[in-house]
Amino acid sequence: MSAAPSHLLICSCERTMPLDAQAIGRGCAGKITQANQLCGQELERFKQALTDGAPVTVACTQEAPLFTEVAESFPQAQLTFVNIRETGGWSNGAAASGPKAAALIAAAGEEMPPISLVTLESRGVALIYGRDEIAIEAAQRLADRLDITVLLTRPGEVTPRRTNEFPVLKGTIRNARGYLGHFELAIDDYALPSPSSRARLVFGPSRDGATSTCDLILDLSGGTPMFPAHELRPGYLRADPRDRAAVERAIADAGGLVGTFDKPRFVYFEEALCAHSRSGITGCTRCLDLCPTAAITPNGNAVVIDENICAGCGSCASVCPTGAASYSLPSADALMRRLRTLLQTYRKAGGSEAIVLFHDGEHGEAIIDALARFGAGLPASVLPLRVNEVTQLGPEIIAAVFAYGGSGAAIITRAKPRHDIGGLRRMVEMSDSIISALGFGAGLVRIIETDDPDQLRAMLDAAPVGLATQKPAGFVPRGAKRGVLETTFRELHLAAPAPIDVVPLAAGAPFGGVNLNVEGCTLCHACVTACPTGALSDNPDRAMLRFTESLCVQCGLCEATCPEKVITLEPRLDFKAWNAPLRVLKEEEPFLCIACGKPFGTKSSIDRVLAKLGEKHWMFQGANAKRLDVIKMCADCRVEAVVNESFDPHAAPQRPPVMTTEDYLRARDAKKGDPLGS
Repeated sequence: MSAAPSHLLICSCERTMPLDAQAIGRGCAGKITQANQLCGQELERFKQALTDGAPVTVACTQEAPLFTEVAESFPQAQLTFVNIRETGGWSNGAAASGPKAAALIAAAGEEMPPISLVTLESRGVALIYGRDEIAIEAAQRLADRLDITVLLTRPGEVTPRRTNEFPVLKGTIRNARGYLGHFELAIDDYALPSPSSRARLVFGPSRDGATSTCDLILDLSGGTPMFPAHELRPGYLRADPRDRAAVERAIADAGGLVGTFDKPRFVYFEEALCAHSRSGITGCTRCLDLCPTAAITPNGNAVVIDENICAGCGSCASVCPTGAASYSLPSADALMRRLRTLLQTYRKAGGSEAIVLFHDGEHGEAIIDALARFGAGLPASVLPLRVNEVTQLGPEIIAAVFAYGGSGAAIITRAKPRHDIGGLRRMVEMSDSIISALGFGAGLVRIIETDDPDQLRAMLDAAPVGLATQKPAGFVPRGAKRGVLETTFRELHLAAPAPIDVVPLAAGAPFGGVNLNVEGCTLCHACVTACPTGALSDNPDRAMLRFTESLCVQCGLCEATCPEKVITLEPRLDFKAWNAPLRVLKEEEPFLCIACGKPFGTKSSIDRVLAKLGEKHWMFQGANAKRLDVIKMCADCRVEAVVNESFDPHAAPQRPPVMTTEDYLRARDAKKGDPLGS
C-alpha cells in the first residue's frame, strides 16, 4: 500500500458548475486537482494521479466507465466515484454548494461491508398460464429457449395446433408458492386434451388437487396475481393479456431466466433474539404484519425469513425491536457511519442547517437527476444519501441525523409506492414526536411522496428547518442493531437543545416500561421466563422482580403470560430510566419452613395457596385443617410429615351414591303413590 496522499479530482464539467475548492479542501484530506474536462482534454491529469498508487476519488459518475477502462493499465489503482454535479453543482444554489460537495466526497469514501449473496438456479422449466391463443403464441416464441407447458384456465374456443411441440393442458391454479427455480402449484379442474380435437380443443375428464413444479411462471391469465407484491417475486412474470407491450416485455424477460442468478441477502436474522412467541403465546408480530412478499412466517418461538423470496424492502429490519432482523445492504451501523461522515464534513467545510434527504437508487436518483437537468436542482443545504430501500430506515438512523448535527430529515418515495409504507409512516411519526419533544422543532421528519421533480423542490423549500444541536455527537457506531440504537438515543438526548426525561409514545412503539400491580404480584416469575430480551429478571438470591427499561421492546409477552394479570405496558422513551441501573419492581422476604427454617417461596404466594385450599378443598377443612401445616414446609420436610403422620390423600368423605335411570323412575313412581310426597 502506498503511503502517498490520496488524490481528489474535481471537474467543472466544461464550466457548467462552480467549484469551491477551498470549502472542499476544508472538509476533505488529500491532494486536490481541478479540471474543466477531465474526461477529455485533461484526461492526462487522471492518468498522472494513478501513477503513485494512492487511492483516487473522481467527482464524476457519468464517465466512470471511461475512467475505469483507463485505470486497467494500473492494477494497483483504488478508484472511488461520487456525483457532485446533479446533487449540487447543477442547481440555482450551486455557488453555496461547496460544503455539500465536500460532504458527498467524504461520505463516498466511507467503506461499506461486502454483500452476501443468495444463488437461485433455473433450468428453464416454464409454465405459461393463460386463457386463449395469446398464451399459446407466447409459448411458441419461447419454445426454443425454455421447456414449456401451457395451462389454460376455463378456456373458450381454442384452435388445436398442427404439431404439439409442447403440452397444452386445462386447469386453474388454486395456490402457488416458491420462487425462481422452485415453484410449487396446486391445480384444480386439471384435464388433458383429446388428441382427436378437430375444430377446437376438447379436454377429457377433469380432477381437482393436481400438483406441479416449475422454475418460472409466465402469467397471462389476466386474473388475480398468484403472490402478494407479485412484481417482487423472482421468477414470476405477469402481464395483462390485453396489453401487447406488457406481454412483449414479459416474453423477453422470461427468455432470459435460465441459469444461475445471484441476489443480495438483504436481511440477517438471529433467531435467538426474536420476540415473536413464548410457550404458545404470541408476542411481537411487527415483521409479519409488514412483509409485502409473505417471505416471513411463524416458526415456533421465532419467525423464519425465506431469503429466496425476500425482496429487500427492509420493513422487517426497520420495525424489529430486538435487532433479530437487521438489514445488511448495508448494515445499520455502516449506514450510520456514512451519515456521520456526511454531516461532520459538511459542518467542517462551513455548511449549516443540513437536511438529509434519504432516497433509493431507482426512483430517488432519477427524480434528483431530472430536477438538476430540467429544474432548479437541490438546495445547497440538502444532502442526498442513497439507501437500497427507504423502507429499511429505522428510528436509529433518524435519531442519528439530529444527534450528529442535522436540522431535518426527508425521505423520497413514489407517489404510488410499490408496496405498503405503513411501517415507514409510523416510524416517521414516532421519530418526529421524539425530535420535537427534545426541542429540535416540529415537523422536521417527513416523507415526500412525489414523482414530480419540481414538486420535490417546492416541498424541500417549504420544509421547516430545525434547531441544530450546539454539541453534536461524535460517536462511531459499531455492532448489533439494538446496541447501536440504544447508543444513538442516549447521544440524541445529550445533544438535545431542550432535553426532557420522558417522551410519551403511541401504542406499538418499540420502547417503554411496564407497570406492575405490586399487591397482586406473587413473584411467580412467569414474566421473567417469557421475556425474550431479559428486560424482566429475577434475583437468584432473593425473592425479587427487576426491570431494565432500555431492554424492553413492548412485545407484550409478559402481559399476556402473567397468570395474575397484574402487568400492563406503557409505551414511552424514558431517558432517565435508560441510564439507571436495574429497577426493583417488587421484593419480598422468603417464607421460612415452619419445621426447619429453610427459606422457600414467598409469603404472598404461600398465603394465597393457604387461603384457596382452606376455603375450597376437603382435605384441609374441619378436623383436617391442621394439614395446612404441610403447605408451610419446604419440600423435604413436607415429605417427612406426610409419611410420619400417615397422610392418606385418598381418604375423601363418602360421596352420595350414583343415581341411575331406574332410581329416578322408582322415586317418581313412589311420589305418585304418595300424594303428600312422604
